[in-house]
This record gives sequence, C-alpha cells and structure tokens, in this order.
Amino acid sequence: MSENERNAESAAEKARSEDSTESVENKKYRAWLRGIVSALIVFTSLYLLQRLLVPKYVDDVVEGAFIAEYYGEEKDFDVIFIGDCEVYENFSPAVLWEQYGINSYIRGSAQQYIWQSYYLLEDTLRYETPEVVVFNVLSLQYDKAQREAYNRMTLEGMEWSPAKVKSILASMSEEEHFLDYVFPILRYHTRWSGLSGTDLEYMFDTKPVSHNGYYMRVDVKAARDVPKGRILADYGFGEKPLEYLDRMRELCAKKGIELVLIKAPSLYPYWYPEWEEQVEAYASAHELRYVNFLELQEETGIDYSTDTYDGGLHMNLSGAEKLSVYFGRILSGEMGVPDRRGETELSLSWEEKLAAYEAEKQEQYRYYGMKQ
Repeated sequence: MSENERNAESAAEKARSEDSTESVENKKYRAWLRGIVSALIVFTSLYLLQRLLVPKYVDDVVEGAFIAEYYGEEKDFDVIFIGDCEVYENFSPAVLWEQYGINSYIRGSAQQYIWQSYYLLEDTLRYETPEVVVFNVLSLQYDKAQREAYNRMTLEGMEWSPAKVKSILASMSEEEHFLDYVFPILRYHTRWSGLSGTDLEYMFDTKPVSHNGYYMRVDVKAARDVPKGRILADYGFGEKPLEYLDRMRELCAKKGIELVLIKAPSLYPYWYPEWEEQVEAYASAHELRYVNFLELQEETGIDYSTDTYDGGLHMNLSGAEKLSVYFGRILSGEMGVPDRRGETELSLSWEEKLAAYEAEKQEQYRYYGMKQ
C-alpha cells in the first residue's frame, strides 16, 4: 500500500471514529431532550389536573376565596380586620369609606383560629403597615383546629411565605399532611364526581366574591329562640390562644400599630360572661381598646328582627352597615384614622368598588324579592 493510500485509509478511519462519537453524543442529547420533554408533559398535566380539581369557591362556599382576594389589592390600608365570620359578615369597608374616608380591608375566613389570624397579620405586614388592626375575640375559645375544611379555607388562599408555612404547621391535625398543602392534588384527586362547569370556567382565573373582604347578604331571618350556652367544664382560655394573642399584641406594638379587640354582636355561638371577664381583664392589663358590640345594641341601632339573615348568627347588609357607621365614629373620631377621600387615585378606585357594591345590593334584592 502506498503512502497516499495509507494516509487516505487513516483519514477515513478518523472520520468514522468522529462520526461514531458524534452519533453517541447525539443519542445522549436526544435521550436527555426526551427526558426533559416527558418531565414537562407530566408536570404540566399534573398542574392542569390540580387547577381543575381544587375547589374554586365562586358559587356556594365562597368563603374559601376571601383570603386570596387580598393579594390583588393595592395594599395601602389604614385599617385591617382579622378574624372569623364575625368580621367578614358584620362590617362593611364600603360604608367606612363612604361615611368616613377610611380605607380598610377584612382578612377574614370561616372559623379562622387565632394562630391563623396571627400569621395572616404577619403575612399582611410583608406588604403594608396599617394604623389599626381589629381582631374579633370569638376564636379565643379554640386551642386546636376543629375541621380540616376550615383550615383549607384559610390556608390555601395564602401566598407562599414563611407565615403560610408556620400557619399550616400550627393548624394541621394529626390526620393532615403538610405535602397535601404544597400539592393540593394529593388532597383533591378524588373530587372528580363533584366537578361542574364552574371548575372549567374558573380553572385559571376567578371572580370577586367579596367587597374588600366583606360578604354581603341582604335577606332577613329574625333571631328567635336563640339557645343559651351549655355548661362548660372549664371556662378558661387555653395556653395556645393566649400565647398567640400575646404575640399579636407584641407584633402590633413593635410595628407601631394600634390593636383593637372586638366582640361582634352575634347572638350565637354563645359568648359566656366568663369569657367576657377574661377579655376585659386582658385588655385592661395591656391598655388595649376593647369594644363588645353585644352590649351596644341601643347605641348601634341593631334590631335582631331585621338586621340578621340567619337568626342572629351574623348580620345582614342592614346590620353590617349600622355597625360600620358606629365603629367608623370610633376609628375616625376617637382614634384619628384619616379621611382619605381627598386622594384622587384612591377615590377613583373606591368609585369602582362602590359601583360593584351597589350592583350586588340590587342583584340580591331582586333575587330575594325584596325592596330596598
């Protein structure tokens, strides 16, 4: 074989070797790409399934949507309410704005426990520092969560943050699992039979169901034969709720926020005199303002034959607006919360909110066959 032939054969062998190496590299790349695409398909499918299966809270049990709605707001509120249904059904931020120019929001949810209220306060302070925080004291009776469903209506709406993680850990029962909150599909994977058109319609978006956290009801059911509370073995508040009340008070003091304790005028669940004594003593010891609306029926003008929609558990629109007018005088006149109706941008925002508020009023009056 001549020198030229040997050189040609060597070049050909080298080319074959390079082709073989390139082929192996291409195979590795294609396998890697297939793995990435497969993983994306799996994760996308799981995400879409999760979005489909999680409750949307836009029709019947709308309370589960309240917590999440806050994150779409311009966060510049002077007053923040935290607590259970005794705040989100009994006070109207729209009235506080119309009457006093008070910019407020209710971070309420169904049977919100005090540790959840505390972590919602922590969460709120990531965005803003209000002048006043209003906390309803009914949840002091609980030292552990009562139902997973109530946990989820508060916790699932929170954006992920250290506050949410701590709230989940403080709330979970022994039967609950942290990963079920991280990946809700683990909890709702059996919800197929309960799906409706709403789940598809609001798979990626939702509609507002509250008015700055207020849940409106215009219908009327008078309070009659309200049951008295059963005798309890122990009327003392537990260590856990008192610990979180201390933490709430200390956090507000640290941030220069005035904490106001209230008891809404709901006739049931029963508010025991022994509980009232403990709250009064706590407020006095720590120089906190405490307003018990159960004792202010004459001053607020609450009429339990016309101002409740469920027999005295919660106020209807009429009752909530009366309470808001009365409480607004305290916030504005006694506590100096500013009137911001002169701020153009904020006033324009409230014009839209008040239009939606009035529209829902009229819609509900028509639905219940009532006249305003």
